[in-house]
Amino acid sequence: MKNLTTNQILQAEFKVNVQSPVIKPFDGSFIAADPSVLTPIDCHDNKWHMFFHTNLGVYQFISEDGIHFKKMQKVVNRAMRPNINKIDNTYYLFYERTRSLPANALNVVNAVKWKSEIYVTVSTDLINWSEPKLVIGNTRDFEKSSRGTAISNPFLLQEDEVNRLYYSCGMTYIDDCKFCEPTHISYAESKSITEGFMSAELPLISPDKNNPYLNLCSGCLKVYKLSDGYIGIQNGIYEKDGKSHSAIILLTSPDGLEFTFQKMLIEPKVVQGKDWMKQFVYASHLVKHENTLRLYFNARNISNPLLGRECIGFAEAVI
Repeated sequence: MKNLTTNQILQAEFKVNVQSPVIKPFDGSFIAADPSVLTPIDCHDNKWHMFFHTNLGVYQFISEDGIHFKKMQKVVNRAMRPNINKIDNTYYLFYERTRSLPANALNVVNAVKWKSEIYVTVSTDLINWSEPKLVIGNTRDFEKSSRGTAISNPFLLQEDEVNRLYYSCGMTYIDDCKFCEPTHISYAESKSITEGFMSAELPLISPDKNNPYLNLCSGCLKVYKLSDGYIGIQNGIYEKDGKSHSAIILLTSPDGLEFTFQKMLIEPKVVQGKDWMKQFVYASHLVKHENTLRLYFNARNISNPLLGRECIGFAEAVI
């Protein structure tokens, strides 16, 4: 992304690919969510590798074209919201580590407090992964809620000799979904990739009742450094006409810490008769492949906790 300009991103027109969704729930799960993608140029086998989570853990799928994926392996259990990075021929997979599946289920009725933290596992071949290691735990009061403590949605940005991990935190209960979404967005920094992270004293982004796209809670944020600044791609959670929704919005920043809203990128709607993204468009990952930008994201058709399903698709823009 570093050779692109802010203006190029602002002018890009993203259109949902007609073959979306490209991954649907499987093996008894209700969701396929939070994609993080490596393009062929970053993989020794010249294939696409996608990491995402279901109710059962973080999976790794593989593809020749970034559209038709097949299962490669489950990487970790008790895991959500992965973020894959290639740094000096080593792969770092950050993710949210949760309690056991039964404990997660009991949190829905507030019988067990939620607890999640950010872990990392490392690989040199995209096949074998190291023992997971704790990276960021709860250190700030604003990360807590009455339902527990959630440290989630890691996203790594390297700044010279500093590694900055953006993350979501806090828990806001969404009435019509019957589950929680992240309240705030914050960050932590370290000179090491895998340890020594110090969290910011205050969140970067918090809910804003006057913001039509953030009036419930903050969702997650992915930050990319360009040749002339930074962009943030965020999915805020908001109420509209008595229902909750999520949409992907584009932000700009001079320093990666202060953000200004620019435009809507992907909003919930029925696309070509498919209702898979009818009510919510969630977490995304932006990648560049040749002369095209691809924004992979997950979406949900309806809020009903029993009938709703989350799938993964993508939108693309020619640059």
